[in-house]
Formats: sequence, structure tokens, C-alpha cells
Amino acid sequence: MNAPVIVSGSPVTPAFDVAAVREQFPILKREINGKPLVYLDSAASAQKPRAVIDAMIHSMEHSYSNVHRGLHTLANETTDAFEKARESVARFIHAENREAIVFTKGATEAINLVAASIGLTLNAGDEIVVSEMEHHANLVPWHFLRERKGVVLRFVPVTDEGALDLDAYRALLGPKTRVVALTHMSNVTGSITDVRAVVEAAHAAGAIVLLDGAQAVVHRPIDVQALGCDFYVFSGHKLYGPTGIGVLYGKPERLASLAPYQGGGEMIGVVSQDLITYADPPHRFEAGTPPILEAIGLGAAIDWLETLDREAVEAHEQALYDRAVAGLEGVDWLRMLGTAPGKGAILAFTVEGAHAHDVAQILDRYGVAVRAGTHCAEPLMRRFGVSSSARASFALYNTLEEADAFVDALLKAKSFFS
Repeated sequence: MNAPVIVSGSPVTPAFDVAAVREQFPILKREINGKPLVYLDSAASAQKPRAVIDAMIHSMEHSYSNVHRGLHTLANETTDAFEKARESVARFIHAENREAIVFTKGATEAINLVAASIGLTLNAGDEIVVSEMEHHANLVPWHFLRERKGVVLRFVPVTDEGALDLDAYRALLGPKTRVVALTHMSNVTGSITDVRAVVEAAHAAGAIVLLDGAQAVVHRPIDVQALGCDFYVFSGHKLYGPTGIGVLYGKPERLASLAPYQGGGEMIGVVSQDLITYADPPHRFEAGTPPILEAIGLGAAIDWLETLDREAVEAHEQALYDRAVAGLEGVDWLRMLGTAPGKGAILAFTVEGAHAHDVAQILDRYGVAVRAGTHCAEPLMRRFGVSSSARASFALYNTLEEADAFVDALLKAKSFFS
């Protein structure tokens, strides 16, 4: 490719070689039902490049042990790899230092950690602001505090375009607001939250801010210090890393103020029959044996991602989304959920006269893998007046030809519901 290819205004730049990237993902050579695999379910879980697979295999075959406290060679080597992964995460999101990074088993556990620890300081009547478009992972832990502590949940409405209503958000903030917990990028509409505006208003009201970055960190460069949030969470498996690993970033002073979430080994300072002291962050929040291999795999995924031009990747993903949308222009039996300007490459939709599960199964006949259901976002489904939707989510390894294949399969699928 010698020049940018323009698709509905979005360029696929020469700085990004999708064919070379695809060669690094072994699973993309698969066929499904006799058709080449078109994997459009990366918002649920992304595929893994060879760099991640090899890093985890190498650790198991050559240098595995439990981390920290060991004095033998394998323990030292594994601890070094584990802590280098923490350094990679800190660098990737521009954290103050590696001590600001807590490893968890996923974004869900990271949010539960913050909610449980902060919940110890909340009283009945204190308010937590969330939104209609949150993933259940950023709703249920706060509902626990509603049930158990009597805190009040305030929901920011979502616009018809699927974006956060900032004016309504500001109006919800008040003297009882203690926590604002919002998604950075919706896993359904793909809309991007104006984080700086959110943080500025929350801090002015005396509230702390947690951002669910599980989607945003995949598609946008993240600088947590520039965003100004108090906590930022994401999962490894959506970021081309393994499952079972997640990240909680916390401002150092915020982490230092949190009580431990779980008890056990590693998170302690001193334990006696009548006394316990706790380790400093991040180890205070990493009780027991951590997800060692998974952390190493996440570090490898980040190191691999940093070899790519992220701006070129973003342009490529936007071109894929634009290509699919252009191919469906004028189709009156399809409704897209989420049309906010500047949104990410996620296309959630409903098909007239068809359940989303049936749509997904028909697309699978053509080798096209999409997600179907509520996407763990039932309040948002109700906001749009639907029980479920199908979702095609584009990633850096997808091609324009695959976007076309998705459109073609969807047009063919409609005949099953006519």
C-alpha cells in the first residue's frame, strides 16, 4: 500500500501493516463452517499474538516459580519477570510509578476491590454516581453498598446517540456525592466519555473518580495522570493478553488510604496473635499467590502493542467501522445502538423481527463471530427499549475485507427472518 486508503473519511495509513500483524495471531488461520474466520468479538475478549503465547510458554518451560521471598534462581527470575510486567503496565498508562499498579484477576475484581474498601468509609445516604451505560462490573459492586450500607446510587442518563449526558451528570453532583464510577468507553455504544470534564466536576464536588477503562485502553492511548482520575481499571484479556489478569491503577495517596480487600500471604507486614500490620501498596492488595503467568503474559502484550503505531492502529480500526456502517447505509430493518461522534469501533445493532441470538448463530454459518445478548449492560438495553442486541467489535487484526464479509453475511442473514 503506497498511499492512504480513504473509507468514509478515515484513512488506513501505510504506517500500519495489517497483514503482518495478522501473521502474529495463529488462531486467525482457522476456518469456521468451511469459511475463513472473521472474528468480530474482540470487545468481549481479544485474540492473542505469538509474543504473548511464547512469553507464557517460556516462563512455564524455563523459569517458573512462585514470586517474592524466594532465594533460589527460579524464584528470582520469575519475580523479576512479574515485576517487569508491572513496570510495563505503569509505563503504558503513564502511572506515577509501578507501585501505583495493583494486579487483580480482572477489571471486575479491581472495581470490587475499590468498592469494598471505600465502602468501609461510607454511610447511609452517601451518594455514588454511575450511568445508564455501565457494564454490570461497574454497577453490581456499588449495588452491594446500596444493599448493605444504605448508600444511594444516582444514574447519569444516556443521550439518544448513546453518549453520557454531561449536563445531567453535573446536575447530579452534590454535597453527598462520594464516588463517581463511569466507563471511559462503552462496551455497547462505543461512545467515549469526556473524562476531563467528568473528573473536574467530581473533584470540585469533593468526590473521587473511578474509570472503567476495559474498552478504552485497547483503542486509545491512556495517560492516567493527564486524565486526573483517582482509580483506573482494565482487563488483560481484552488487551491481547491472557484471561485471569487485570489492573487497578490508583493515585499513590489513594491506594495508601485504602484498607485491604482480602487477607492472606504477601499483603501483611507483621502478624501475631493480637496484632497485624499491612504491607504498602501494591502488595497490600495482592493477597496470596498472584496470577504470575498471566501478569507475564499481560506484560508481553503491552510490550508487543508498544511496537505498533497506536495512532495508525486507531485510524485503521475507525476505517473498519466506517466501512461496515457504509455497507449498511439505507438498510431499514437494522437499528444501530450508539452513533455519538468520535465513538470507538464497536457496532451494536438489532435486526427487525429477529432475536440477537438468532442473528449471531446465522452469522456464524458464514464464519463471522459476533456477540449477542445484553452485553452485561441491562440498564442500557432498557434505555434503548430492547431486550438484547448483536455486537460486532473491530480490532487491529481485522481487515476491510472482513468488514465487507460481515456486511455480506448480515444481508444474507436477513432472508432467514423475512
